[in-house]
Amino acid sequence: MPLIATETAGSSFSPVPEGVHAAACCWLIDCGTQHSEQFAKDARKLVIAFELPEERIEIDGEDKSRIISRQFTLSLHENAALRAFLEAWRGKRFTAQELTGFDLHAVLGAPCQLQILHRENQGKTFANIASIMPKAKGAPLPNTEIDRVLFSIDDLDRNRSLVDQIPRELPEWISDLILCSAEARSWGKAAEPEQPAFNVDDEIPF
Repeated sequence: MPLIATETAGSSFSPVPEGVHAAACCWLIDCGTQHSEQFAKDARKLVIAFELPEERIEIDGEDKSRIISRQFTLSLHENAALRAFLEAWRGKRFTAQELTGFDLHAVLGAPCQLQILHRENQGKTFANIASIMPKAKGAPLPNTEIDRVLFSIDDLDRNRSLVDQIPRELPEWISDLILCSAEARSWGKAAEPEQPAFNVDDEIPF
């Protein structure tokens, strides 16, 4: 398990406080095609995670930033939740031309403000991303410290074990989503463990 505190249903950490937080996108994770028993259909799923540099937590004696994430169906249809989220993040709607050439990888590292609200479920309190806004005008960029992670199941080597190619920074619940995908179920032979190297240092304007 990685030494990073993330908001999940099984988290033993206290929830991120309610309110508006300065944040930056740190992980963009394609979790593959997932089956929904509730809706009896398959859909490609995406996890977008955000570092909250001003929210700190101690893990094994180390002071670390908190991370919070939200899961989406990978669609930019006009009624899709992901499209509405991205438009709120940009502070403006997409034009037809922008949608045609939009590269989702552009959000990796992009700053924002997140409104966090709490939800009670079975006696536990969970933090949720209620809304997203552009970085406040004139505000400094968040002082991030967590390595960015870009993962697409389509870009991996199918001659190697999928397990060995999942970034070790990811929490178990995200790894489990990937391993439950239709793509994972059709994977090829295993290989010796090796951590993949993704070149995500180049800043792309969002």
